[in-house]
Amino acid sequence: MNRTSRRMVLVTLIVLMSLFGLRSAFAQSARARALIDITGQWVSVVNEDWRWRMVTPPKGDTASVPLNPAGRKVTDAWNLDADRAQGALCKAFGPPGLIRQPGRIRIRWENDDTLLMDFDAGMQARRFHFGSMLKSARSLQGHSEARWFRQPQNRGIFGRGGQATGGSLEVVTTNLEAGYLRPNGVPYSERAVVKEFFDMFTLPEDGSWLIVTTVVEDPEYLTQEFVISTQFKKESDSSKWSPRSCDIPDPVISK
Repeated sequence: MNRTSRRMVLVTLIVLMSLFGLRSAFAQSARARALIDITGQWVSVVNEDWRWRMVTPPKGDTASVPLNPAGRKVTDAWNLDADRAQGALCKAFGPPGLIRQPGRIRIRWENDDTLLMDFDAGMQARRFHFGSMLKSARSLQGHSEARWFRQPQNRGIFGRGGQATGGSLEVVTTNLEAGYLRPNGVPYSERAVVKEFFDMFTLPEDGSWLIVTTVVEDPEYLTQEFVISTQFKKESDSSKWSPRSCDIPDPVISK
């Protein structure tokens, strides 16, 4: 075998090894590829937006939500008694409203390519699917596709020197039934797309934190993206789990 032939064989071997490595990487499950471990039980930390999260805001309170005229019209028509009579209280417990409910979430792997997130609020469950699959039917929680991606390191949070753990989770949810961004009837439509970014941080002497940034796009009711950030702190045990059905208390002030 001359030098040219040996070189061609070597190049062929390198290419085959590279392709095998790529194939092996793609063959790994989402659990094996995970850049962060967000499993466990987390409690929401409500340090902002109390007026929209801890109580039912008054009818017509749409502050900071970029509603268009159609969205404002739906908001103004909201009737809590009608929702109760129709069994429609869970409309406030779809993805963009559910993540804002005070309470706890539990995250675990349902299988190697599906993360399951349970909420004690509304006794709801969401599934994050990695890899290609048929979309599920339109529903309250919709169809969520997930992927891991890397983020820059050493980012502070809350000005307290927290550090990112090395990766993030992105979840994109479609096929939603219409619901509420807030419990006082601020709407999102079936055309809404909800993007979520999950980041983990460790704070000195304060444990692990999960930050969920939610971006809602809705050409039917919003003039631009609606962006919110929700914080959770990891708990060491599950004793405080307290499931409750979908319920919307009366607004604290009626307009």
